Amino acid sequence: MNKIDPICGMKGTISAHGHYFCSKGCIEKYEKKHNIKHEECFSCAVKPKKWYKERLFMVGIVVIVLLIIGYFIPYLNDFFDAFIDYLKLIWWAVLLGFLVGGIIDYFIPREYIEKYLSRHRKRTIIYAVIFGFLMTACSHGILAIAMELYKKGANTASVVAFLLASPWANLPITVLLFGFFGLKAAFIIISALIIAMITGLIYQSLERKGMVECSHCAMGEDRPVLTDFSIIKDVKRRWKEYDFTAKNNIDAIKGTIKGSWSLTKMVMWWLLIGMLMASFARAYVPQHLFMEYMGPTFLGLLVTLLFATIIEVCSEGSSPLAFEIFNQTGAFGNSFTFLMAGVATDYTEIGLIWHNIGKKAALWLPIITVPQILILGYLFNTLL
Repeated sequence: MNKIDPICGMKGTISAHGHYFCSKGCIEKYEKKHNIKHEECFSCAVKPKKWYKERLFMVGIVVIVLLIIGYFIPYLNDFFDAFIDYLKLIWWAVLLGFLVGGIIDYFIPREYIEKYLSRHRKRTIIYAVIFGFLMTACSHGILAIAMELYKKGANTASVVAFLLASPWANLPITVLLFGFFGLKAAFIIISALIIAMITGLIYQSLERKGMVECSHCAMGEDRPVLTDFSIIKDVKRRWKEYDFTAKNNIDAIKGTIKGSWSLTKMVMWWLLIGMLMASFARAYVPQHLFMEYMGPTFLGLLVTLLFATIIEVCSEGSSPLAFEIFNQTGAFGNSFTFLMAGVATDYTEIGLIWHNIGKKAALWLPIITVPQILILGYLFNTLL
């Protein structure tokens, strides 16, 4: 059985409802989504994972130990200073990003996303990109959500557009990137959305010609999911039924905090790993090596592309590394290429598409996206 949590996309260890889940919280979300009754409730009997077994705690301890050692041992002082510089640069963005993620997690139902991703129309790609922007999971978590949408009727084109838009154009990451790159982050976000839209439209054309697999796209047929569900009516119903009492407001705050903490546990350890790697690179990799191999040239772009393909780091963890490339070389296009290519050529993503949708759908992903990424990366190096 595939041991990927259907809610967050992380590796599952708790067997329930025919799936494997990483935590009690994800089981609760699954049961709420599928209206599972109390007598069939698995989460009620599941004990929360011990705090000291959480990845965030283990990685956090390693970071703290390294920082303490780095503070007292002169040879590691440069590493300590680099890590603290990163922390000063992005702490506000991380906190704001997790808060936004918690709000989205609590207030935006998954049904809103599932509703509009199955129709074989150009507007479907726009919906997919918008919903990808509203998602809060890391690139690995997005995979599980996307595959679940495909199983529920979303077509291949919208799933691919959703996958490409989510890691670098979702709200929490948008805030994080602005913390690193300032206003230049807007070019990354807008470009990610453009690449997602263009790729989605190309996939729609391939679907019509039968050149990619799509079990829901026979003869270009629309197969909308949740046909009896109206977002407008649901929003009106929720607004009408919501009672602005102190208890409900406190519950909303608690739900937002719970969602923020769940997101923090999912992605913060990746971010810490990325900051460690970037800090060591800043402290101990000579700048001339960055300039020689990852400078603002076409060869530098290709080396960066290869680097991004090899490194398997979650989107949050890639951000510090991308900023360090920009910090050392001034090549903004290389940083953009590192970020986008890490998603477009990620073997986990390609493998899951291959397994769940088909090999042609998986192979077309890098063929379509990598040229777009290299062209934009070259333009950014030339113009910015």
